[in-house]
Amino acid sequence: MATDPSLLCVVLNYKTPQMTLRAAEAALSDMAGLRAEMVIVDNASGDGSADILRDAVVARGWDKTAGVRVIASARNGGFGAGNNIGIRAGLGNGDAPDYVYIVNSDAFADRGCIAALLDHLQSHPEAGFAGSAVRGEDDAPHRTAFRFPSITGEIEAAARTGLLSRLFSRSIVAMPIPKKARRVDWVAGASVMMRGDMLCEIGLFDETFFLYFEETDLCLRGARAGWQTWYVPQSRIVHIGSVSTGMKTWTRMPGYWFGSRWHYFTKNHGRLYAAAATLAHLSGGAVYRLRRLLQGKPQRDPDRFLRDLMRHDIRAMTRRHPCVPPPKPQPEASQP
Repeated sequence: MATDPSLLCVVLNYKTPQMTLRAAEAALSDMAGLRAEMVIVDNASGDGSADILRDAVVARGWDKTAGVRVIASARNGGFGAGNNIGIRAGLGNGDAPDYVYIVNSDAFADRGCIAALLDHLQSHPEAGFAGSAVRGEDDAPHRTAFRFPSITGEIEAAARTGLLSRLFSRSIVAMPIPKKARRVDWVAGASVMMRGDMLCEIGLFDETFFLYFEETDLCLRGARAGWQTWYVPQSRIVHIGSVSTGMKTWTRMPGYWFGSRWHYFTKNHGRLYAAAATLAHLSGGAVYRLRRLLQGKPQRDPDRFLRDLMRHDIRAMTRRHPCVPPPKPQPEASQP
């Protein structure tokens, strides 16, 4: 008799314990009937979050009825590092899970969300990743199916000009929202399931990334090893977004975003390609600045974005061993 596949759900917390518990409760409800466990990782919040989470898990009986464990990280290594802690913890009996499901602490699964991802991966043995259809609290759909970043994609994204968007339509990173399950290059990490065998082959998240580009890099590594990534619209989830990072209130892009972008391009395509991608973005940005001057277009980038991008990447080019600089301690950096 075949054994049901095992599933490990990982929820990463950073200074949002009550919202994390809400996300965990939604996921646990959706995991009912599956051979599944959950690990909640506190990413060194330093605000008592780990104790709050442990006490709540015990008070609700989740430790006994649902196999929920809380792990406190000794440091905040970022989104990938925190999730890696949960993945490496494995199942309670010490086994590695057949599948790993990562859900953000501000994302709340609809009924059937997790099962739809699991069913898709089981019915598509060549698939290594399956991502959900994401919408906001206002029910507005979010674009979470993507193409890999490229030089032409950098020009298109920065220029925001119809002619260039038509010319480079196959390089636009954010794809139109698929209505049916389809292969994509990568999916957002807010709600994504990964095949355990694939992770054993390609490894976990690259912890050089503190935040951003880590799921893009992982999907690219999977693709290069022959694994597919799928967007599964039957799997639905509500995602508030930027609760832990504070991204919606940023006036300037933080240094670790530029560092992650540079690391992604240099690691996967080389330093010359990374430099060309930056020049492409600056060129596209110059086009949009001209449109702002002539047509009164609104500012769409954070303050000093192009200047910060240029300065960061020039410094990165001149460093012998470029790396992603760690962020300054502040209550904004752990999850997308």
